[in-house]
This record gives sequence, C-alpha cells and structure tokens, in this order.
Amino acid sequence: MRFLERHEIPYHYLSKSKEKNVEDEILGLVEDTDFLVLARYMQVNVFLVVVLSGNFLKRYGKDVINIHHGLLPSFKGGNPSRQAGSVFQFPNYVLSFLCFYAFEAGVKLIGATTHFVTEDLDGGPIIEQMVERVSHKDNLLSFIQKSENLEKQCLMKAIKSYCELRVLPYQHNRTVVF
Repeated sequence: MRFLERHEIPYHYLSKSKEKNVEDEILGLVEDTDFLVLARYMQVNVFLVVVLSGNFLKRYGKDVINIHHGLLPSFKGGNPSRQAGSVFQFPNYVLSFLCFYAFEAGVKLIGATTHFVTEDLDGGPIIEQMVERVSHKDNLLSFIQKSENLEKQCLMKAIKSYCELRVLPYQHNRTVVF
C-alpha cells in the first residue's frame, strides 16, 4: 500500500467478515474500471478465505487478474488449511499456509503465477510465471521475502503485458504473451 500511496495510485482496502458480502462493495468500487487486479485478495484471515463467485465475475464482465504465490497448478489456494495446518506470525509478515507448506515440503524452486480469474479456483489462463531457486540455507523468513519479491515482479510484468495488449487468449484455458 505504501507503493500505491507513493505513486498516488488509488486503492481501497475492504475488510472481510463472515457476515459481510464484499462482492457488492467491490462491484460498486470497480464498475467504471477497465480490469481488476486482485493483489493479496485471498489472504487467510482467521480461517476465512473469500473467493470471488461466478456471479461476481459475470456481473463485473471484464478481465480479473490474480497473483498467486506459487507455481500453478501446484499449491492451489482452495483449502490451504488442509495443506499446512497453522498460521505463524513474523514481524511485518503473516505467513500464508501455502508458503509454509512449500517451505516444509523442501521445494527447490519457488514461484509466482499471474493468471486470469475464472470460476475454477486458481485455474484460469496463466499470464506470467517466475521462479527463483531456494536452498537449505534459506530460513522461513528469507523464503517468504523471496516469494513476496517474486509476486511483485510477476504481477508487474503481467499487468504491463496486459496493458500493452500483448496477452491473447488461446484455446480453452491458455494465453499467448508476446
């Protein structure tokens, strides 16, 4: 958010709760936009994960882009609590279940995926993917920092390509990026 504020880019923070349907609030905010970017939208908050419904996607009717901290189709965000088990607090970080799971699994490459949002959770056409090597020398904090940096780079590159009209749909669930 500091980046957005520094560059005077408007943004809105919506808090989530079980009682509140944020989709109507989001639609009210984004009705005049060309496309929507979900950055940090699916953060785990007291075991509550909000996923945009197919109804929202139809009502919005424009492209929605999401950043996922992992190489899809691996480590999808459907039910992260089953994949890992608990949330850990670090200074300035809330470690997501998926990042913890990847660290515990001993992966050698971490990645980020930017994709179009569809009704299939984390299953939309991929726009961009980036990877970085990790090793036994990485601790959990350095692992998270590398993952977050990859997310930022991947999202920036995907949005740039999209805005330059260099992302084309291809076949059923693919894209061509040139």
